[in-house]
Amino acid sequence: MSRIEKKFKELGEKKALITYITAGDPSLEKTEQLIYAMEKGGADIIELGVPYSDPIADGPIIQAAGKRALDNGTTLFKIFEIVKKAREKTDIPLVFLIYFNTILSQGIENFIKKCQETGIDGLIIPDLPLEEREEISEFIVGSGIDLIPLVAPNSKERLKNIINCGGSGFVYCISSFGVTGVREKFEVDLKSFLEDVREETDLPLAVGFGISTREHVEKIHSIADGAIVGSAIVKLVHETNGDIEIIEKKVRELKGN
Repeated sequence: MSRIEKKFKELGEKKALITYITAGDPSLEKTEQLIYAMEKGGADIIELGVPYSDPIADGPIIQAAGKRALDNGTTLFKIFEIVKKAREKTDIPLVFLIYFNTILSQGIENFIKKCQETGIDGLIIPDLPLEEREEISEFIVGSGIDLIPLVAPNSKERLKNIINCGGSGFVYCISSFGVTGVREKFEVDLKSFLEDVREETDLPLAVGFGISTREHVEKIHSIADGAIVGSAIVKLVHETNGDIEIIEKKVRELKGN
């Protein structure tokens, strides 16, 4: 059983709070400390964004964070080192949000082995075409790492294939059309969308894109198994230079603790 599967089983009827930060922003040292702070604040699963030069799924806030991280000299190797250090102190599920070219540049088999060695539990790959998923699936099977499928409101015709082609851990359900970012309201009928997804899988459903307040989290928790908060935290990290106490307080507020 993967750490992600175990976490959802532990939660039972409770709902997950999944938080996201960009690794290396404002620094790799702060990234490690932010992992502990978010866990202390009540995060159940933490996503680490691996900065990339052409992040097609990301809005301006996360794009800017990725550029700052790259300018700081952040590399995948250095992020793995931070994950390895964090694993000495925490067992919280850690997920990479990573673009496929970054994986290809390392070699898929080598990358998956490194994830196993350091303690990465899941992968979200926003630009991985369904047709190319087999390239990575053959190395994921039996590794203990979850390949987390992404589904959008406009992918109804392909839901079954997207979810069931090696997907595990949870399903990342995109709340809105377009890229990541803080939003005042959701543009789609989320309840109907999630009902369509639920028809195709028993995996937990987590909703992301645009969730930034406790009220948003409560709304998502009423219809899904988890809420994902990214841009709002990344923005606060930048504004406070990664102030540990402020980020912990924000996560605690999102969690309702």
